[in-house]
Amino acid sequence: MEVITLEAKAREAGKSQARAARKAEEVPCVLYGHGEEPRAFQVPELAMRDLIYTDKFHRVNVVIDGATYDCVLKDYQMDPVSDRIIHADFIVLHPGEKVKIKVPVHFEGTARGVRNGGIQQEFIHKIAIKCLPENILESFTVDVTNLRIGQRILVRDMENEGLQILANPDSPLVSIRRPRQLIVLDDEEDEEEGGEAASGAEAADESADEAAE
Repeated sequence: MEVITLEAKAREAGKSQARAARKAEEVPCVLYGHGEEPRAFQVPELAMRDLIYTDKFHRVNVVIDGATYDCVLKDYQMDPVSDRIIHADFIVLHPGEKVKIKVPVHFEGTARGVRNGGIQQEFIHKIAIKCLPENILESFTVDVTNLRIGQRILVRDMENEGLQILANPDSPLVSIRRPRQLIVLDDEEDEEEGGEAASGAEAADESADEAAE
């Protein structure tokens, strides 16, 4: 896993100091963790982009006054008008202490059902997990290659050795929907399976809103 280093400047906590940081095109941040005194600091906006605009989860070395903290980005806020990053929270990692984070979900391959004219519908692109620092993942990879029309993959189907997935195990990750007009199928077996499993795809569609949460 790539580790990103942030060279930070300590700052005083408070709204006026946070506004001053933003005026200087820096992001006001707070670092905290079990047994740690919260520390307020700021980093240049550009330095945060590699953490925010990415499809991977990163560990972060935050350097403040010569001290380095092994962290992860816990949360951040964006200005709804300008899309500038206006605040970020970091959690310090400690050996043997589990942490809750959200990691991206990547879908790999071209589903068999898509090759036969089906439509791939993805419900979850980030998922919450709880794990030790040494088990932190950059992302989950879900192989959809063998997924046929009407089939789906659930949260319970994800490999989760060494970590706890904090999501409803019955929530769908991805499904292959039957289009209204299916013209080409590569064999009769797919045609039969598509018809039999159509109700499963419809059930996945109905639970899309719940899964996205």
